Amino acid sequence: MKEGTAVVDVALRELEDGDLDGLFEQMRDPESVRMAAFVFRDPNDREAFDAHMERIRSAPDITNRAITRDGRLVGSIASFVIEGETEITYWIDRSAWGQGVASQALKLFLQTVQIRPLYARAASDNTGSLKVLQKAGFHITGTEVSYANARNAEIEETLLRLD
Repeated sequence: MKEGTAVVDVALRELEDGDLDGLFEQMRDPESVRMAAFVFRDPNDREAFDAHMERIRSAPDITNRAITRDGRLVGSIASFVIEGETEITYWIDRSAWGQGVASQALKLFLQTVQIRPLYARAASDNTGSLKVLQKAGFHITGTEVSYANARNAEIEETLLRLD
């Protein structure tokens, strides 16, 4: 994918055991945690992270992929079923923000996971993520207020749907 003058070579692959250290580091970056808002109670708790990853990697209704850029791990993307609806989530390493990585990864993931409707949500002040989702065809269906561990407060999150 071309984004400005930089070529963004983004790919998805199965999540491997060797990815876990890198993902743990990405998912505990303070700025990233604040932006994501809805995260583990303690992003520095490696035992909780490992238990969560073991659970989701073995769940049959979860599709989880590593995101690579030029062969380097830069995040993850997944779909999961909650209350009968398939929802997506993704995490992009802060060093790759604003470079088209999330948009390209989401485009690739939507070719893999063809369930529709598909749902997403993001903190309402996470404008970057909301733009990525809308660019991929998701439309806003509403908002709700939920408790965000990263902010230790209730905040507004935007709900989206892809038909």
